[in-house]
Amino acid sequence: MCHYNHENQDVPGAIIQDTLYLVDSGGQYLDGTTDITRTIAIGSPSEEMKRQFTLVLKGHIALASALFPKGTCGHQLDVLARQHLWANGFDYDHGTGHGVGHFLSVHEGPQRIAKAVNNTPLVAGMVLSNEPGYYRADEFGIRIENLELVVEKSTLGDTSMLGFESLTRCPIDKRNIISSLLSDTEIRWLNSYHNTVFDEVAPLVEGDVLDWLEQACAPLAD
Repeated sequence: MCHYNHENQDVPGAIIQDTLYLVDSGGQYLDGTTDITRTIAIGSPSEEMKRQFTLVLKGHIALASALFPKGTCGHQLDVLARQHLWANGFDYDHGTGHGVGHFLSVHEGPQRIAKAVNNTPLVAGMVLSNEPGYYRADEFGIRIENLELVVEKSTLGDTSMLGFESLTRCPIDKRNIISSLLSDTEIRWLNSYHNTVFDEVAPLVEGDVLDWLEQACAPLAD
């Protein structure tokens, strides 16, 4: 179950020590709609939790880093986010990305990234989520979600490509990562992302919040 619901429970679930807390949030503003999910360490998550989180992160980075030709549809990219989970015998039972509206539904078509065929090509200017996850019944859930803007990218080849520019500015919890499972390229992506988060958010906060942000965005050693 990728969205928690306590309606059929006698006692709502509680946050407990040494586990993961998944929070999916967002809002609608005059200049756009947000949708973000972060998975936060509570105490000391198990090595298995960290391993699954790292596999999800690898998929998130793979999709965020993808370059693809014009005319590409979302279902052609979906495997990028699932490849590391699949390689280890895991999967998640929801789409990898949905379109996001402006003053409309946070889930807005026709664009989508999922296993199911969707013949709407991605074009520059579209906004989609990038949200691979993993869920183990009665134990824990993981999802890492950023919003991505489809942009044109120059290349050294015969033609330009399309790719993604992350719009979300929030640290990814490094306490959940087994860094030895990340490639040098993936670590560089994460450190670059955190540099951007810090540079853009730091001027807006101060005191304890700034101290926390600096620690949360500190480089992950390779």
